[in-house]
Amino acid sequence: MLAWKIGPALATGNTIVLKTAEQTPLSALFAVKLLHEAGLPPGVLNVVSGFGPTAGAALARHMDVDKLAFTGSTKTGRVVIGLASQSNLKPVTLELGGKSPFIVCEDADVDQAVELAHFALFFNQGQCCCAGSRTFVHESIHDEFVEKAKARAINRVVGDPFKKGVEQGPQVDSEQFEKILKYIRSGVESGATLESGGERLGSKGFYINPTVFSNVQDDMLIAKDEIFGPVQTILKYKDLNEVIKRANNSPYGLAAGVFTKNLDTANTLSRALRVGTVWVNCFDVFDAAIPFGGYKMSGHGREKGIYSLMNYLQVKAVVTPLKNPAWL
Repeated sequence: MLAWKIGPALATGNTIVLKTAEQTPLSALFAVKLLHEAGLPPGVLNVVSGFGPTAGAALARHMDVDKLAFTGSTKTGRVVIGLASQSNLKPVTLELGGKSPFIVCEDADVDQAVELAHFALFFNQGQCCCAGSRTFVHESIHDEFVEKAKARAINRVVGDPFKKGVEQGPQVDSEQFEKILKYIRSGVESGATLESGGERLGSKGFYINPTVFSNVQDDMLIAKDEIFGPVQTILKYKDLNEVIKRANNSPYGLAAGVFTKNLDTANTLSRALRVGTVWVNCFDVFDAAIPFGGYKMSGHGREKGIYSLMNYLQVKAVVTPLKNPAWL
């Protein structure tokens, strides 16, 4: 995300003040140090570490800041827009939250679909804005899928992320850890079936056992809210028209996954889903030239490729008369 922001901003001749997330400042500080060692002039790329309500808010409302680019929660994105509007009406691009549908069609190879859906949700401990966190499975293969998804989650290796073979580390901090456990309790209380996980792992650190819910209904909090954790919610559907309507019935629209062998089905879903990225028979596949961004409350604007350059440019028109123009 740092590269998606500073790359096009530098390429278009801008200077930058980068405010890091308070939970994860070290990688940005190290990357910027390398850029300075490579010869980037002093003052072109500057890093400020601090908290959002103080350092972040000061940048967002500052009259000498001409452009904001923000990645984070939808809640904070609203605050960023508000602060920008209170200053010099600076333009803002936002990459915000998501509740991405992962649609498994009736013709899918169940074993492959289970593995891809597992990756789509549990990657990075579930802390991924475009995570496939609503797993829609066709009724004809639903029960088989649930059993295999449960087994895959149970076999997921959780522990020290620096050790070989470990697939899942801890959540980023205690606040996120407690938030995820609260959503898990909500899922149980609302009547969803807890197939696996549902509790912390061990007594130290912020580890959560990979959690799978089945019998999830669209009106449950675990199906509506962005959990941002290792919690897979499996929903049953009957036909394409139904799943399109249900998948789009969300305030978010960042991404979606489609798993099918039928090209017509893939094209139908790709055109119908109101999201910024649709992955067909894959997930979380990125390229520097592929635009990334969301619809609705998942933000506005696009990053990467030529789309990102437009974020950091202003159009200027210059008009001047020619000497003794023919039309005079």
